[in-house]
Amino acid sequence: MAWCFEDETTPFTERVLDLVVKAAEVLVPAIWPFELSNALLSAERRKRITLAQSTSLLTRIAAFPIVVEPPRITQVFDQILSAARQRNLTAYDAAYLELALRRGVPLATLDEDLRAAATAAGIKLIL
Repeated sequence: MAWCFEDETTPFTERVLDLVVKAAEVLVPAIWPFELSNALLSAERRKRITLAQSTSLLTRIAAFPIVVEPPRITQVFDQILSAARQRNLTAYDAAYLELALRRGVPLATLDEDLRAAATAAGIKLIL
């Protein structure tokens, strides 16, 4: 989401955006649409962006090749919760870690704890 805000954009976020735009498929856990919506809503409430800007961003993002991985309850209660406990992550962050592990895909994140957990788990990071 950082590339949505001028003051948070970095070369890393621009590279990730470029990869997303050019990708055949980008996988995200089921929590992602809620995190995205909440980030934009928070930005609106803080007057960082307008409703029109938020709507424009959502329209742009909806065109990206993003696949939301549906959760299976046993997967959440077993693998994701276990990963959260083992790696000292939130269950939300562990959902990204578990998806990258299970599908064998690299992970893009600015979250240092999640990056460290991914590295420890042998997941390739997008740098």
